[in-house]
Amino acid sequence: MRFWDSSAIIPLLITEASTPTTTTEFERDPELIVWWGTEVECVSALARLDREARVVGPEIVAAFDRLDELGRGWQEIQPVERVRQTANRLLRVHGLRAADALQLGAAIAASEDQPASLTLVTLDDRLARAAEREGFNVITPGISAA
Repeated sequence: MRFWDSSAIIPLLITEASTPTTTTEFERDPELIVWWGTEVECVSALARLDREARVVGPEIVAAFDRLDELGRGWQEIQPVERVRQTANRLLRVHGLRAADALQLGAAIAASEDQPASLTLVTLDDRLARAAEREGFNVITPGISAA
């Protein structure tokens, strides 16, 4: 089981450059743990792509269907006080955006405060760096190591 950031879920829904490597990671371990707001973040990304006509017609419908399918099987970390407190600490320590701090706070909760026990999958460089500093094993499908 791995914690998946929203940025890594989008290539499972639509075809992007990172789709093949992200799909491979998903196939290795299809049990996802996500933050409570992940579905909203994914809907936001898909709606933006639809508005910008970068994904249209049957592809956008299929993407929303795939999101529904994934959502039925993933485990969500709920928006509890512990996650908020951890996110507030993370914002003071790392250069994260609020949603990314909530994602990482949820991952820390999912790991039961043992980040080394859980792998985090993300395509977000800033989140990946913060997660590594917090002790997570981080997978960034399709992003070459610097």
